[in-house]
Parts: sequence; C-alpha cells; structure tokens
Amino acid sequence: MIHTDAWVLHAGPKDVGTQDRPPGILHRASHSFTAPGEREALVEPLYGSWEANIEHALSRRPIDVCHLRDEETVVLGNLGIVRVLGAGPSSSLGEGQICMVMPFAKRDPYGYAELIYAYDAPRTVGLLARRTKMAADLLLPLPDDSRFSLPQWAAYARYFTAWDNWQVAHRCWSAQMRDEDPGGHLVFGWGGGVVLAELLLAKRAGFRVAMTAGSDGRLAELTGLGITAVDRRLFPHLAHDPEHPPTDPAEVARYRTSEKEFLKTVDALSDGAGAAIFVDNIGAPLYKATIKALARQGVVTTVGWKEGMRTFHLRASECINRHLHVNTHVWRYADCATIRDFQEDTGWIPSVDPAGIYEFDEVGQLAADYSAGKIDSYFPLYRVNPT
Repeated sequence: MIHTDAWVLHAGPKDVGTQDRPPGILHRASHSFTAPGEREALVEPLYGSWEANIEHALSRRPIDVCHLRDEETVVLGNLGIVRVLGAGPSSSLGEGQICMVMPFAKRDPYGYAELIYAYDAPRTVGLLARRTKMAADLLLPLPDDSRFSLPQWAAYARYFTAWDNWQVAHRCWSAQMRDEDPGGHLVFGWGGGVVLAELLLAKRAGFRVAMTAGSDGRLAELTGLGITAVDRRLFPHLAHDPEHPPTDPAEVARYRTSEKEFLKTVDALSDGAGAAIFVDNIGAPLYKATIKALARQGVVTTVGWKEGMRTFHLRASECINRHLHVNTHVWRYADCATIRDFQEDTGWIPSVDPAGIYEFDEVGQLAADYSAGKIDSYFPLYRVNPT
C-alpha cells in the first residue's frame, strides 16, 4: 500500500433527498491506495485546476459521489499537471516526465467520456493528494521545450472543453447558414473560463464576440482580449426560476426590467438579429433570457449546468425559429494531442497570475472562496508539490 497526504471528502448521510443533503467539507488526512499495476503510473501532482465538478461533489448535487462509488472517502481533483515517478512496462512514459491528466476513466467506443476519473469513476484517486496513481494512457506529455509555463498548461481543461464544444456548435450553425460571413453575426456567452476560451475561438473564426462579467477587473480583462465586455450588473434581476416563477408583482417587474435591458444590449451588438451562437453554461436561471436573445437559425450551446440542470422551452417556437441545441461533455480522447498542439502552435492559452495560485495547505480556503464567488480568476489553480 502507498500512503499519502491528501484532502478527502467523506460520504454524506444516506437516504437523504437531494435538497436536504448537507454539503461536504474537505478534510486533511492520510489516504492509502494500492501500488500501480503494469498499465498504471505513479505520479506526484504539481498543479491542479479547481473545476466545477469538485464544487458539484462538495455540494453533493446532483449526486453524492461517495455513495455512487460505494466508497466512504474520495480524493477529488481530475485535471492538472503531474510528474511521473514510475510507470508500468507497457507505457512509454519516463520518470520525471511532466504530463497533463486526461480525465477519461471510461470511454465509449467513439472515445467520449462515460465515467470521469476522480469524480464518478470508482477506485480512482485524484490530484488533491501528494501522490496518486492513474492509468498511464490518461497522461498526455507536455510539448518539449514549451514556451508556456506549467501554471498556464495546468489551466488546460476549460480550453480543451471549449475546443470540443466550439467544433460542434460552429458546424451546427454553418449547416444552416452556409456561405454566411461570420463577421455579421454575434457569438455571446455568460461568464466563465470555458466561455472565455470559446469566444476566443469564435473571434479567430471571424465572429463578433461578447461576454458578461460582474467586476471591473474582469470587464477590463475581456476588453484587453478583444471581447466586447457586457456588465451584468446592468441587469441584476435576470435570474428566473422556471419551476417556481415569481408571483410578486414587484419581483416580476424587476425581472422584466432586467430582461428588457439585456435584450436591448444583445440587439445593439447584433444589429437587431440576436445571438447566432449563445454559449450558456449556467443553465436554468438564465435559460429564458438565453432563448429570447437567440437569433433565427441560432445555436444555444452548453457544456455544463452550473446553476441548474433542468431547462424548459416551447418546442414549437424552437422548431419555427430553427434553433439548434448543442450539449457536449469534456472532449474526445483522440483529440487530446491535437488540442494540445493547437495551443502550443497558436498561443491560445490562458494567462495565469502566479500570485493567485493556492498552496496545498490552502485547499480548504480555496474551496470556501470558490463556493462564495470570491475568486477573481477564470482559472483557479492549486499547487500540490514543488516544481
């Protein structure tokens, strides 16, 4: 057995409904796992990326991953940079090699993820540990002599996810809008790291691009990247619960005022046409506004459900307006090296402030800050071992 220092999540109470589950807390503890097999590698994490799936696991929504895996404790963290300490004889990885972790614990016949490493895949140990093991084929070496830093590479996950989603969404839009100049069409997105990366791809493809942000710092960052920054504080009451719509007249009036201001903004940016492609990774609370802002032959595309999984729309209207709905998850395993090389060749990679990286001892604080919305970076990282 191998024993390591880790941040662990304990299972919550059983037989409790989703809404009544108490959130989980990470605890610092010794964690043990069996030695790697011949198709596995022993690694030490260097940098980890704090992803939405960690927040989902801690909130125990939509599932308690410990119960799903039938394990009392789980070590989370499935995206980041590791150093190889040793690999089985069937692997070409060498000791000391630096790799990105690809989270495909189980793939379907076409290379798409079915179970995610260090989330819903049983008996997987994540990067919130000083040492861990994983299947060697989940390790993608960094480019030799890369011009980018390890923290920049550690933020790859949102970019890989964006690359895959954009390929599908763009092709769907093009299927209906053949021979259209993208320069006359708007790609819009609610805030977030995946959306930022995706809008940079849309900009490369020639589209107008715009994105919301809620702080002066983020608005300035977007402007510096050539993305039209939209201050979401201009429509503060836009959230709408489709399962419990407001009945109070004052609340309804506030929502309508915010919605009107938002749609006016999108109209101004799109010459009255609406968004050709709308990247919405928020989900239920903003979905009504998303659909209203969508152009005819428009595409609403998503890779996540940060604030709500269940959405509602009128199918007849969606058919008449020829709206296409794209839903993707992670990316395709066979594309891993292609996306990595695209980043290295084009510089499509995030800037990361080293001062904003949390140390391993601060992971508990990182969890609290992320949950409270106190992290200003689109790419929150934590450092596990020295580089």
